[in-house]
Amino acid sequence: MCKEEMFFNKKLLITGGTGSFGNAVLRRFLDEDIAEIRILSRDEKKQDDMRKRYKSQKLKFYIGDVRDYGSIMNVMRGVDYVFHAAALKQVPSCEFHPLQATKTNVLGTENVLEAAIVCGVKRVICLSTDKAVYPINAMGISKALMEKVAVAKSRNSEATTICITRYGNIMASRGSVIPLFVDQIRAGRPITVTDPNMTRFMMTLDDAVGLVLYAFEKGDSGDIFVQKGPAATVETIAYALTELMGVPDHAVNIIGTRHGEKLYETLLSREEMVEVEDLGGYYRISPDLRDLNYDKFVEEGEERISYAEDYNSHNTERLDVERMIELLMKLPFMQAASREEFVDPEE
Repeated sequence: MCKEEMFFNKKLLITGGTGSFGNAVLRRFLDEDIAEIRILSRDEKKQDDMRKRYKSQKLKFYIGDVRDYGSIMNVMRGVDYVFHAAALKQVPSCEFHPLQATKTNVLGTENVLEAAIVCGVKRVICLSTDKAVYPINAMGISKALMEKVAVAKSRNSEATTICITRYGNIMASRGSVIPLFVDQIRAGRPITVTDPNMTRFMMTLDDAVGLVLYAFEKGDSGDIFVQKGPAATVETIAYALTELMGVPDHAVNIIGTRHGEKLYETLLSREEMVEVEDLGGYYRISPDLRDLNYDKFVEEGEERISYAEDYNSHNTERLDVERMIELLMKLPFMQAASREEFVDPEE
């Protein structure tokens, strides 16, 4: 049975569904035999744009906020599956407003999971980020806590399977570096590179949807899934974009690392790598189900951890400019940009 067939005549809820991920899911599913897709978000303008863009009777829109348990319960009744994508995920915004990040990313997730359990939802997939591993900024810290909340809820969720997907940079998603660089090139301004040696995992939106569907199909409650993937330096991304847009000599300014940024991102900590299950194109991290026996935490160690290495964007497969161009040209946004056309990154 293919993944899409598992959704036959089922009702799916996407929290934060007006964003890049929600649009990618709709492109994947609207022509399939899914009964209904519910979109929950706070943005009535984006909902209206989606309504006009897709013109599908399968789509149902709900104004609400994951911080508000009542609005979650309103949309959750009768749902079979949930993709929980609602989040505050811009690093600077979360740095300035860490409590807001906590309310949405941590407490909002608790609301979604509790409502899903109460309403008998079969499966919930929570979307996380590489910034949750060894977090140094408020966004990453709140996402790390979100993961802990999801794993904790999974221990007692019984009929509701709760899984987590953790992924890296989603290429050309709104607010990310690729649309920024494209806008700077179009405006004739220098590309602003923080640190040319900074690396980031590269994923397309289709990859992100594929990872969620893989977790949906294969996951047990409490599992975290990571897709193996390549990485590129910020310098490589910049030069690939200037080549694609026909301005190979475009100016590049090095501005230095911004507050809250890492030199590289990590998808699996070394502690997780000790226990991880290699599934070919993916890694699975099963939940830590130790009880509160303090000997296991205080007096018993794990020698393997001392020799393990984490899985990060410095030690994974590294893309050069040519291969980065090939990956960029898989994106409709970049196909249009190379023709000097404008396409919204979320379409």
